Amino acid sequence: MKWICKSLAVVVAAFLGILALCCISESSYAQDINFFGDTVKKKKVELPSGLDKEQEICRVIGKKFGIPTINYNPDYKPKFWTTGVLDEVGFSQISLTNWAAGGTGSVALNAYVNAMANYEKGKMYWDNRLQLSYGFVQNFDIGYRKADDKIILDSKWGYRAYKKLYFSASFNFKSQFSPGFKYDSDNKATMVSKFLAPAYSTLGIGIDYKPGDGKVLSIGFSPLTGSVVMVNADSAIRVKYGNEYDKFLRWELGAQLKVNFQKTFYKDFKVASQFSLFSDYMGNPLNMVLYWDVQLDYSFNKYLKASLRTNVIYDDKVKISRKNGKESPMVQIKEVFGLNFSYTIGNYKK
Repeated sequence: MKWICKSLAVVVAAFLGILALCCISESSYAQDINFFGDTVKKKKVELPSGLDKEQEICRVIGKKFGIPTINYNPDYKPKFWTTGVLDEVGFSQISLTNWAAGGTGSVALNAYVNAMANYEKGKMYWDNRLQLSYGFVQNFDIGYRKADDKIILDSKWGYRAYKKLYFSASFNFKSQFSPGFKYDSDNKATMVSKFLAPAYSTLGIGIDYKPGDGKVLSIGFSPLTGSVVMVNADSAIRVKYGNEYDKFLRWELGAQLKVNFQKTFYKDFKVASQFSLFSDYMGNPLNMVLYWDVQLDYSFNKYLKASLRTNVIYDDKVKISRKNGKESPMVQIKEVFGLNFSYTIGNYKK
């Protein structure tokens, strides 16, 4: 019974459609009418749309259907890598001749490079960042002094486990380029560091939490972290950084907490902070190693930027010489402020 009703409905719909087309056809064209033996020809009636009958039929039928939109670009290739480089150079010079108020002339230079190469595809990401900085002051009276020297390489791999939570593995390397010296009151220099003396390398496995879009805040915890402290120097410098006098390497195994934050305010002011804590299971777990780097940047225009970088370090194995001649652990603080020429390559700002 149901199929009979459906069949009747189809027949009725077809009949009404044919009747509508006929009405359109009859109303669109002239008809011949005979009045008292005379043939009178009516003028052709134009449709409101200005179309002929075939076009009007197509229009009526066609407007019942939506027009599909297909976005297709045969030349488009997905990009999984994002790369960029930030270069900054600051320079200052002072020259004095017969200057009654006293003082000494000097030349100062500070350079900073921040390069990144990040990969993201599906649930996986791989972030890489290399930071290089070097600065010096050439004083015309007391000679050359190194002011800033840093090599930092960070690499982190992650795979999404649940929403904003990732399984992760992170690697970090820190060292410096050239020898560093400590000067006494008589301007006598004693070398206290150089390339790979010291150098710190860590590899941790754990989890990473990225709230929001994952580009502002990242909190990583690695309960299994291996650390290597390298001091490629004589016994006195090795002992200064916690190694045994005859050991180039010191191995550590512990847990690490890392927090990375970066955000741009008002398009011109950028804040970036990296904070890490490391606890050594093999030593004293409560004596944690702390690293905290903060960078503030304000861009006046595309090429001129004011920047402030601070580094805070506490490591109870590193001995600092006090004024009384004794050595003991102390909080290390470095601050670098500069008005620099800045140039970016690639998608660094993103």
